Amino acid sequence: MSAEFEKNFTPREVVSELDRYIVGQRAAKRAVAVALRNRWRRQRVPPELRDEIAPKNILMIGPTGVGKTEIARRLARLAQAPFVKVEASKFTEVGYVGRDVDSMIRDLVELSVKLCREEAVASVRQRAREAAEEKLLDKLLPETPPVEPSAQPGGDAAAPANATREKLRRMLRAGELDDRTVELELQGTPQVPFMQVFGQQGMEELALNMQDMFQNLPFGGRGKSKRRQIKVKEALDLLVDVEAQRLIDNEEVTREALRRAEQSGIVFIDEIDKIAGRESGHGPDVSREGVQRDILPIIEGSTVTTKYGMVKTDHILFIAAGAFHIAKVDDLIPELQGRFPIRVELDALTEADFVRILQEPENSLVRQYTALLKTEGLDLSFHGEAVAEIARVAALVNSRQQNIGARRLHTVMEKLLEEVSFNAPELREQTVAVDLSFVHGALADVLEDQDLARYIL
Repeated sequence: MSAEFEKNFTPREVVSELDRYIVGQRAAKRAVAVALRNRWRRQRVPPELRDEIAPKNILMIGPTGVGKTEIARRLARLAQAPFVKVEASKFTEVGYVGRDVDSMIRDLVELSVKLCREEAVASVRQRAREAAEEKLLDKLLPETPPVEPSAQPGGDAAAPANATREKLRRMLRAGELDDRTVELELQGTPQVPFMQVFGQQGMEELALNMQDMFQNLPFGGRGKSKRRQIKVKEALDLLVDVEAQRLIDNEEVTREALRRAEQSGIVFIDEIDKIAGRESGHGPDVSREGVQRDILPIIEGSTVTTKYGMVKTDHILFIAAGAFHIAKVDDLIPELQGRFPIRVELDALTEADFVRILQEPENSLVRQYTALLKTEGLDLSFHGEAVAEIARVAALVNSRQQNIGARRLHTVMEKLLEEVSFNAPELREQTVAVDLSFVHGALADVLEDQDLARYIL
């Protein structure tokens, strides 16, 4: 597996890629682009200085629904880096029913292992398919013994069998055998006792280790194999998966996954403002500063035990985000503030931004709904003035109700296309023009009634 897992994007290229999916928020895009490039630069620094260069963690400040999470998620996908999102508020009950803060790193490692395993499987997929084809052909021609070419000098005796086998191979690849059934011996799922541990820190890891121990026991490691009659198409997929798992080096996958989690991992801590605030002596606020102090060692750099091995958090990039409507950044403990040297404020979205969000991104809502209804044979045609009106209604609802940013567009679009979506199977091969009159008709109740929450939550 290549050591060069970090993609070589310049900051300008990163911002350009993020612009394809996220409207505005240039300051935040530039900050994460520089953070990503600094990782690439660090890999090329002399070894004696490399370990001294810590990632510059980022704190995003802005209202909900303006793109904080999406920027971090797209950045991780762009860099092909392990990415995990956690809610800081869920740690406020540590010691009662919550999870300890180390769980965010364990989750990151699990995702890293999954990512590396998928890459390893993809790299041997062709070889696995060839091996699976041979096994399947053996099932389809069970009476034909393997023929050694050297044992048949002229090849005459082997020719009919080989010709039949090659004919079946061509039929298999063409999908002509998909509906034929074969008998496969499938390994059953091991019956491992399920256990879940709540409570003190470290107990989750104990539960994981105990489950692994049960799997390695003679009675728990393997389920009973059973024979099943299945379709050739399904059998081929199963055999390809089995062969791929046999071809990959699991130890190498684990080593690469741990290294990638340490050097390339991104942890997004949302709602960090919910744990801001000092001890008040009563109520739920008692645990807030405690949670900050629990999170601090992870961000500063510590070693976390996972079932795959020890993971250092020194070079994991942490991106925190919060609205900070009530609490202020200064309400975080100074040590935690110091670990987020880069702070960017994201702008609240305007009506003009909503118009752009509806149309410009590659995954825009207009494109999504058009593609969804296209599956029913229905063509949606959005007019420019209709898009502007949808944006106006979304901005209006945000101003009168809770401002949930771009998420409001989803609720407005659902209300707008509710009737069309319901009747789509009966409207096949038709074109529905979503113009201004269509919008006014579908959203008439919303536009006339001041109590907008009755129609759009």
